[in-house]
Amino acid sequence: MSTLPACPQCQSEFTYEDGALYICPECAHEWSAQATEVAEDAAKVWRDAAGNILQDGDTVTVIKDLKLKGGGGVVKIGTKVKNIRLVDGDHDIDCKIDGFGQMGLKTEFVKKV
Repeated sequence: MSTLPACPQCQSEFTYEDGALYICPECAHEWSAQATEVAEDAAKVWRDAAGNILQDGDTVTVIKDLKLKGGGGVVKIGTKVKNIRLVDGDHDIDCKIDGFGQMGLKTEFVKKV
């Protein structure tokens, strides 16, 4: 199993090492091995719609009416969401909203209180 990073441009898993460079055979992108190490060390920062940095446990407000999948209703604009948890994945925020239960939100639809 290869421990080489995926291509940052096309996400291909078939990268190979050539000296101090990583090369992607699918899109021909070349990047430095040192740049990859620096990028992995930097912690991911989540920001709300206004650009404020979010952290676990923050309280946010929904800035847009959000329709729920499956016809479960609508989370209205101005809904306060307390004690958020930031995660990597399709949605950036795991939370519990009163009246709706557990759900995932994207940071682009919330504003820090």
